[in-house]
Amino acid sequence: MSATRQPIVHNLESPTTEVTMTSTRNASIRNRIISNPGRVAGLWYLLLVFLGPLRLMYIPNTLFVSGNAAATVNNIAAHQLLFRMGIVADLAGAVVLIFLTLSFYRLFGGVGRNLAVQVIIFGGVMPALIYFVGVACDLATLTIARGADFLSAFDKPQRDALAMLFLNLRDHQNTGAEILWGVWLLPLAVLVYKSRFLPRFLGVLWPHYQGKVFAYSQPALFAELALTLWLVIKGAKPQTIEIVVAPSAA
Repeated sequence: MSATRQPIVHNLESPTTEVTMTSTRNASIRNRIISNPGRVAGLWYLLLVFLGPLRLMYIPNTLFVSGNAAATVNNIAAHQLLFRMGIVADLAGAVVLIFLTLSFYRLFGGVGRNLAVQVIIFGGVMPALIYFVGVACDLATLTIARGADFLSAFDKPQRDALAMLFLNLRDHQNTGAEILWGVWLLPLAVLVYKSRFLPRFLGVLWPHYQGKVFAYSQPALFAELALTLWLVIKGAKPQTIEIVVAPSAA
């Protein structure tokens, strides 16, 4: 008795079909993100949260020794890669700031164009410029810590003092930028409050500044964190305003 032949099942989905379906799903996800200005702004905001603390929180707490220039310079010389990573994070954070505020302009331009422009200036362009200048101070500090040949005219204590001068200058630049980091939240809060597509409570949860506020750590505060998470998870789209034109009298 012959064995019963099992039916042959052909896989109708070829690898090409699977790749096409995957590409279609990825394209659909990208289109949903791009078509939602609020989610785009939230993603930029979230990236800023991860970039900021490296140079302005982790590196100072790890490498800098208060009141001891020699120990600070020695730590920088021994951990040059970490210090360079902080420089790269600053440069990337400055660029992200500009894209973030431009995405806010796209989101809130219809709510208040003048306020949206203030967000770009105070929250994007001016802090980014200050951070580019601050990076120059960090590069000067790194050059001194590495012991460049043209610095041989100075002895070690003089080089250490010069490095601390650049670090203190960078710290003063951060202090100046803190004013802008606070000012840009004012028009942003007004825009959120006036908009019809975001909850108003996101615009009235003001951050409480205690002591010195680190650069880019403000999004970790409750108000900005709430706004960031809302934009990433829920997104936001400006409402289309329909203008009804009354028929003219005969």
